[in-house]
Amino acid sequence: MKIALVQDGLMCRAGGEQVALCFHKAFPDAPIYTQCYQPHLTFPEFKECDIRTTWLQNIAKTDNVMKKLFFPLGIWAMQSHDLTDYDVVLMSGTHCAKYVKLSPKSLIISYSFTPFRLAWDPTSYAQYAESGLLKQKMFDIVLGTLREIDLKAAQRPDFFIGMTEETAGRLRDTYRVKEPIEIINPPVTVNNFYVSEQPKSYFLVVSRLEYYKKVDLVIDAFNELGYPLIIVGKGLQAEEIKARAKSNITFLSGLSASELADLYANCRAFIFPQHEDYGITPLEANASGRPVIAYGAGGVLATQIPVENDPSVATALYFKEQTVSDLVDAVHQFEQVESYFDPYFIRRHAEKFDERIFIEKIRNFVKNKYSLFKRQSTYS
Repeated sequence: MKIALVQDGLMCRAGGEQVALCFHKAFPDAPIYTQCYQPHLTFPEFKECDIRTTWLQNIAKTDNVMKKLFFPLGIWAMQSHDLTDYDVVLMSGTHCAKYVKLSPKSLIISYSFTPFRLAWDPTSYAQYAESGLLKQKMFDIVLGTLREIDLKAAQRPDFFIGMTEETAGRLRDTYRVKEPIEIINPPVTVNNFYVSEQPKSYFLVVSRLEYYKKVDLVIDAFNELGYPLIIVGKGLQAEEIKARAKSNITFLSGLSASELADLYANCRAFIFPQHEDYGITPLEANASGRPVIAYGAGGVLATQIPVENDPSVATALYFKEQTVSDLVDAVHQFEQVESYFDPYFIRRHAEKFDERIFIEKIRNFVKNKYSLFKRQSTYS
């Protein structure tokens, strides 16, 4: 079985890149085809991989630039990858992987995080949501074309894999997927984290500083609370978000893996305010034995155990509305039950999502579908 791996881009350290790295661990001899790859921007393990980029590599030096050039340059760039000699193409991402050149004789499997957010949910982007009426109308014209292109390309995979039932439902509705969608939860590398015996007094956020991540909500809540908060990340809204923070809030970025593990292990709790398709960072906090204060929607419903009667068998406390008052109330509720959370129970819970389990499930899925695909090809 000759297999190729495809990833939208390798330009940052986020969940999509973790999935791509696990694909490599499942199929270590398979090359990884992508738009752009900058070793210093993503996980160092990729340096050991056979990574094949496009001509866009010479233009896009950052993740933000790569995303801005997606339409149409990113599409054209990915179309330059010729994968017609492969038996299996395993792709991951949301927007770009599906445009590579494929053979009708190949088995195509897509691990799709969610339908392409810019095309199908543009209000989650500040550039769209904060535009005036005229500019939004111009956006809508372009996005209409983009939806047509994206929908057509989404018909190419033979099978989809979804992160959760919620995201699988979106894939079925948006892309008109008729085949059953397998659910394989994204991985957390549990061994990268540890449990601290003496956590400190700060709360923690690890997130890109972008519109839909709701980091500004956490800033406003902790401005009111006055409690120490550390925010790790960078993004398009970094300066705007930093400007609204009081002195109890610290911003960090560019940390090593061990420095980030230390921050997770020693926080009082991890704050997760957004409606995320999945969200690996809450599981990284869990792998460090730390509980999560999360907006109770999206991926956390599939990965966390909320406080009900006994906090010792819970991993998270939810708040209902994305408002400052609800988050402040949740922090106060957390303080009442904080001592009852069991760090080792939380750590054991995270182990259920460990990368070794993900790798085994992906490997088995691909091998089983390929065996079926070959049998069907023989009889057709």
